[in-house]
Amino acid sequence: MARNMIGRKLALTLLIGASLCVASLAHADDVQKRTIRWGHLLNKDHPLSAGVQKFAELAAKKSGGKFKVREFPSSQLGSELQQQSALQGGSQEMMSAATSTLAGIVPEYGILDFPFIFANEEEADKLLDGKVGNMLGQKLAKHGLIGLGFWENGFRNVTNSRRPITKPEDLSGLKIRVMPNPVYLQTFQAVNANPIPLAFSELFTALETGAVDAQENPYAIILSNRFNEVQKYLSVTNHTYNAFAVIVSKVFWDKLSPAEQRILQESAVEARAYQREVSRKASRAALDELKQKGMEMNTLEKEQLVRMREITQPVIDKFAASYDQELVKAFYAEVEKIRGN
Repeated sequence: MARNMIGRKLALTLLIGASLCVASLAHADDVQKRTIRWGHLLNKDHPLSAGVQKFAELAAKKSGGKFKVREFPSSQLGSELQQQSALQGGSQEMMSAATSTLAGIVPEYGILDFPFIFANEEEADKLLDGKVGNMLGQKLAKHGLIGLGFWENGFRNVTNSRRPITKPEDLSGLKIRVMPNPVYLQTFQAVNANPIPLAFSELFTALETGAVDAQENPYAIILSNRFNEVQKYLSVTNHTYNAFAVIVSKVFWDKLSPAEQRILQESAVEARAYQREVSRKASRAALDELKQKGMEMNTLEKEQLVRMREITQPVIDKFAASYDQELVKAFYAEVEKIRGN
């Protein structure tokens, strides 16, 4: 009897082992060799590139070396609008886009550009990684795009070649480059600046030639793109927090097996914490280096920031009224919850 029992246990063990082996092979068959072209606008020394490289490492590991990510930085694949179109048509697989440019196809992404909404990065993380971020991501599918979450660009600050910005009136008349986004345009119009929508790839030359006086970006972008060489003043306004959306072509996504889709989703989420950590360290280091390189920095007094919030509040009210009200309600509910109100 003992021998029979041992025999049955051995047979069961062999059967389970064979089943696991078959399952493993089936899973392996669900993952094919893929080359993923990932485009973005920034240089290789920017924290966004560090995130792409971490994603590539994770995707390769999870796919058993079958997924290869090729990074195309520095606008090599065109502007963000051109790359969005390429993803929609299926000629490019992935990109990381500023959420601001996505407002052109999903207006509600403009809610993330509302001025003076977030007090710090942690507030932004909670909102983007929660219900509101999911609702925004779901709106992309009908436009041929799949959202895999949000990485960090950072708080945006104003640089210019004419004067320090110490109060709203100092922005009056400044020709400032902004992304082609209606919230940004009307925010700077509200403080009587002259906002000019311009492709990022054209910005350095525009600043150098004086075609525009000013621009607004996070510290790491200002340093990485050498804007300090053509801009004298850096004013800490922290007027908006900017995120990158990690996006996949729906044409490409629909060709993937569930196992392959899971690899991309998990890799994007796992790379997110790393990219944000690198971004925040880089932001602090970039600010120090910009000072060392001779930029004149000033921080707006609290009362002047309050004035700027009051001046730009009608812009928030106008756009909030035009967006999907379910999303707007969720947005304000989440902001209140995050702030503990």
